[in-house]
Parts: sequence; C-alpha cells; structure tokens
Amino acid sequence: MAPASQLSTLSNPLVSVEQLSNSSSQLDGVSVDLEHSIRYAGAQLTQAAGVLLRLPQEIIAQAIITLNRFYIGPEGGSVRTHAVQDVSAASVYLASKISRLPQSPRSVLNVYAYLLSSASPLFHPLTSATPPGSPEPSSYYLSEGAYQSSRTNLFTTESLILRCIAYTTHVSLPHHLALTYLQTLGVLPSDPTHTSKALAKRTLEHLNTALLSPQILYLTHQPPALAVAAIYVAAKEVEVKLAENEWWEVFDVDREELGFLVVALRSMDGWVKQDIGQWKARKRSCPLTIAELEKELVGREEEGG
Repeated sequence: MAPASQLSTLSNPLVSVEQLSNSSSQLDGVSVDLEHSIRYAGAQLTQAAGVLLRLPQEIIAQAIITLNRFYIGPEGGSVRTHAVQDVSAASVYLASKISRLPQSPRSVLNVYAYLLSSASPLFHPLTSATPPGSPEPSSYYLSEGAYQSSRTNLFTTESLILRCIAYTTHVSLPHHLALTYLQTLGVLPSDPTHTSKALAKRTLEHLNTALLSPQILYLTHQPPALAVAAIYVAAKEVEVKLAENEWWEVFDVDREELGFLVVALRSMDGWVKQDIGQWKARKRSCPLTIAELEKELVGREEEGG
C-alpha cells in the first residue's frame, strides 16, 4: 500500500493485484472461499461490537477496514495464526483510541466476551442452535484473570496490526462524499422530500454493506468511486432519474470501474445468502478462533479425501 504521506485526505492506500492474489492465509493452506467467509464473519463481529459499544458508523467502518488491511498480502497476517476474533477486537480498540470516543480495554473485552458466548444471537442463525430467551450471565462473564490475559492479548494484537499496516491508520470514507454528490446532482435538496430521503438512506446502506464485501471494495477502490456506485445502484432501486449524460465522469469515475462496483454491490445479497447456506448445511458457524479453524480444515480435508 502507498505511504500515508502520499495520500490526500480523500483517498486511501489501495492494495496491489499481487497482494489480492497471494494472502498470507492462502499461503498457509486456507482456501479462498473459507478466507472470504472468515473475513466476512470478522467484519460482522466488528460491526456488532461497534454497535454495542455505541460507536458511530464512521469509527466502526475504520475498524473493519483496519481488520481487512491486516490480512492482505503475503506480508500480512494469516487467519491461521492470528484469530479473526482477536484482530477484530484490537481493530475496534485501535479505531476508537484514535477517535473522539476512545474505549477502555475492559469495555471492548466485555462486549466481545458477550458476542462470542452462547448467549449471543450473532452467529446462531447460521446453525440449528437457538439462543436461550434469558441467557445465563455466567456464560459471558469475564473473570479478573481472564480479563488480564485478554487485555495482554489485546495490546499485543494491536501492536502487531500497527506494524503490519505500517502504522497507516488513515481512513477516508465515502459517506459524506456521497451526500455531497447527491446535492450536486440536484436530487437531495436542502428541504428533502420523501423520495430524496429514501435515496440518501439507500445510498448509505449500500456503502455500509460494501464494508462487509468479500471483495474488500474499500481496499481496492477510492471513496469517490464507491460513492458514485452506491448512488447509481440506489437511484435504480428508488427509481430516481439522474442526469442523462455520463454524470459519473464529473467525479473522476470511469464507466469500467463503475460497472465493476455496481455488479459487486448488487451481488452482495446473493453471496451472503450462499455463505449462510453453506454453514447451515455444515451445521456449524464460521470459525473465529485458531482451534475452530484447524478443526474446520481437518473436516474439509476428510470430506475431500
């Protein structure tokens, strides 16, 4: 990725083709589809943790992008040696630390203790298990000894992330850009209508969904392109007519890039359903720890044999 000093405030460091095709996880024997599932589960976990910590979406998005940056390329981390649940927690802690709403290690770890417990509803839809109506608090209680151990691991993982991403914590998001573009296009007036509100809402929803994409769109495309693609898809869904000419070129986005991103955004729903379906068929949820991943790899090897 490009050094932060070469970036403007509206751009992000992007990954190379080599980094996309040769991740450390794949070199460690993790298949591409399994890696995508784990990254998606990690992004889901990060999003849920941010919501429970009452963090704004801006900080949650930064945490998800940091998580994905860590696992990119042969020089990045591997899900086989660095559990996604640990990297997720450290990413949330790091993103909040450099924001206006820093979270304490105890707050972050308590939230993750709950989300990873049997009381959490987060990953139960992927299995046949049903979380109890009144979960037992002891199932997600973090003892003092467990807290001290987890706290040490949190700090260690945070340091590892920073070294791996070369301390590039800068993240530029497309959300505000998208709203500005909508105003420029004349479809988001100062006195919003029901339709313009729906268009803006749907645009932001697509940008948030893109954070979970296995194609890691925020690491392969700059914010202006993401904003334009989200507007394009949202306008089609809400049935709002935009300028007849190639308006995206005004925002320095070419047709080829726009086409790729539109397909990626529209295919996200189908990919998620497919991912949920495969784990339901296996009657287990996506592995979030190293032990669970090793068990999954052994099971797949036996199935293949």
